[in-house]
Amino acid sequence: MIYKYVAYNEKRELVKGKLPAATEEAATELLGYAGYQAISLKPYVPFFNTDKLSASLFQVRLTEIILLYRQVAMLLESGTDIAASLDLLQQQATNRALKKVLAEVTSDVRGGNQFSVALEKHPKIFPSVHCRLLSVGEQSGDLESVLRQVADYMEKEAATAKETKSALMMPAITAVIAVIVIGLLIMFILPSFADMYAALGVDLPTMATLLITVGEQARSHGMYILLAVLVLAGAVFFYIKTPGGRYNWDRMLLKLPLLGRVRQLTELARCCRSLSLLFRTGLPLPEAMSMAIQSSGNRVLAKALGNVQQDMVKGEGLSRPMAKNKLFLPMMVQMVKVGEETGNLDVTLQAVARSYEAEAEDKTRSLITLIQPAMTLLIGGIVGLIAVTLMSAMTAMYGEAF
Repeated sequence: MIYKYVAYNEKRELVKGKLPAATEEAATELLGYAGYQAISLKPYVPFFNTDKLSASLFQVRLTEIILLYRQVAMLLESGTDIAASLDLLQQQATNRALKKVLAEVTSDVRGGNQFSVALEKHPKIFPSVHCRLLSVGEQSGDLESVLRQVADYMEKEAATAKETKSALMMPAITAVIAVIVIGLLIMFILPSFADMYAALGVDLPTMATLLITVGEQARSHGMYILLAVLVLAGAVFFYIKTPGGRYNWDRMLLKLPLLGRVRQLTELARCCRSLSLLFRTGLPLPEAMSMAIQSSGNRVLAKALGNVQQDMVKGEGLSRPMAKNKLFLPMMVQMVKVGEETGNLDVTLQAVARSYEAEAEDKTRSLITLIQPAMTLLIGGIVGLIAVTLMSAMTAMYGEAF
């Protein structure tokens, strides 16, 4: 990292400059060796950051991280040390961003840092949960097994996300096409009929007049309407980025009809799978709860887990605090209780995760089968309304003619 400094030299003259260093403490020590007394020391952020540009253009995909974990595990089992393994994988990497990160990780490992500590310096690629798990694996001497468990966990999450996106792809495409077709009908087809009817001096029915007026207004003020929609979408986007906005957004998603249940099952399954993995690798339950809260993708669930953690620290266990919140479904609470009593909490949590994932998948399929005919009926109804409007106008025209 490059630091920008302001300091006094030995002649008490004010000097400014930039200095490459691993940490702020290292930069301060380097300035002291040079005879400088630092006044201000800040990370230097250039206006045009080539590293950020490269990261955005060459993003590291989830599949590449999964493959990296599996390859490191395989090389370690074959007897190759961690630094040589990383060096070999860095040379073989085809993704520029991953290649650069692996070079930095390899340098840190050769400098004496642990593998997990070196990964922790790149949180956008390697989540803190993964780094903590790998740290436990390093301490227990079972890093290869932990790497494979983390890779399996990531593969399951990736497969679930891919199935959901694939299922929603067709309805989304149908919706976009429907909006475009209906927009073209209202903005261009209806106004052209309106011009013809006006030239013939026909008094149109109320519905026809209303739709034609909407089409004319949309065509005349289309840019303003589009700008207003973009501004509104931008305001909603930035609101969701705030802590309060994100919490309200996640709460709304959980309360949606039909979709809310699927969202709840998906989030609970992810939570159970994370806790199972963290507990199985040997993390104490309070620390596992903290890591699960950090990795949760839903702020409402994260807050609920935080409340559970507070009661758990007081000695109430895990299942009893969960039973106080309706967000945690009865089966999950019951299975957690069984896991606490038998000492197999990781096994019961894994079973709950599989059950909820299967239920969420079934409900998603059922929802998709309902969405497609519903959208067909909606589109047909709107197009039919426009057709009836045109026909009623033509009927009115012929009625006046005869």
